[in-house]
Amino acid sequence: MAIAIVLIVIVIAALAFHALSPWWLTPLASNWGLIDDTLTVTLLITGAVFVAVNLFIAVAVIRYRHRHGRRAAYEPENRKLEHGLTWLTAVGIVAMLAPGLVVYAELISPPKDALVVEVVGQQWQWAYRFPGEDGRLGTSAMRFVGADNPLGLNPADPAGRDDALAVGPELHLPLGRPVRVLLRSKDVLHNFFVPPIRTRMDMVPGMVTEFWFTPTRAGRFDILCAELCGVGHYNMRGVMVVEPQADFERWLAGLPRFAAVRQVAATPPGGGLAARGRGIAQARGCFGCHSVDGAASVGPGWRGLFGHEVELADGSRLKADAAYIAESIRAPAAKLVKGYPPIMPPYALDDGEVAAIAAYIASLDGAADGTR
Repeated sequence: MAIAIVLIVIVIAALAFHALSPWWLTPLASNWGLIDDTLTVTLLITGAVFVAVNLFIAVAVIRYRHRHGRRAAYEPENRKLEHGLTWLTAVGIVAMLAPGLVVYAELISPPKDALVVEVVGQQWQWAYRFPGEDGRLGTSAMRFVGADNPLGLNPADPAGRDDALAVGPELHLPLGRPVRVLLRSKDVLHNFFVPPIRTRMDMVPGMVTEFWFTPTRAGRFDILCAELCGVGHYNMRGVMVVEPQADFERWLAGLPRFAAVRQVAATPPGGGLAARGRGIAQARGCFGCHSVDGAASVGPGWRGLFGHEVELADGSRLKADAAYIAESIRAPAAKLVKGYPPIMPPYALDDGEVAAIAAYIASLDGAADGTR
């Protein structure tokens, strides 16, 4: 009897919780109310099954409880009951899957006039690309990734020379305009997720996935990685800024173009070495773990690091000079900074690249920077 009472209380509590505290809904900020409707259908069906099963168990416990002199009847099969449950289950599954298939078909069929934006995921940072004046994105491949080409654009493709690049956590989009989102990953599985727009999509290495949506509310919305992608997964965050078309166009006009980024990153040593180091750091994904504005991150922050003492995991202290930075790049586990896990892989950079990164870190001493 006690078990039956507990089951009934659980059912009542669950229904009350969902009725009085709709925790699963956040304010909708896109056109995908259909996804909310699909989730509601699924919740209603699974909720009805949950209530029915628990109440059935409670009734069975009460009605068929042990009584002196009463024995259970043996019934090996009941065809009518089996057929009924089979059809009922089939109808329930179809009712849950069919709306999702219809909505997914629409989710991956963008309007022809949609704005195109490419999202590139890398442990543990975001980058974005917009087509230039020609309205076309250039082709890309992992073999093209380098210090002067962090997103791996094809340098021989003229369509990519005017592509606008935004390497950092912030993405701007125009209010009320359909947006076609192309997604790719440079390393492992990621997932681009902005909860208020009700859409998410896996980013699979070697593939380009996509979806579309129309932002319907201006504001700033968190961008999350919804696929466990390593120890720094929790730090893979960004911000989607939805703003009027005019504000978006001003932001877009201020982004560097691929041809200009290559030219800056390829600046020879001796003239703009720090700029070259920043380009190398971007290409290698350093900003996913090392902040440059003093904020906490997965690895030691770079601002104010060069030339200052750091405490190591073994309690010793040393000066963060060019030699230490070189060793930290090529053998990160040799001298760990206290409070940080040994998660950084070794990088086989030549002396010129290491010197450029060290120059960039030195340039951050007390200086503001907008990378992070």
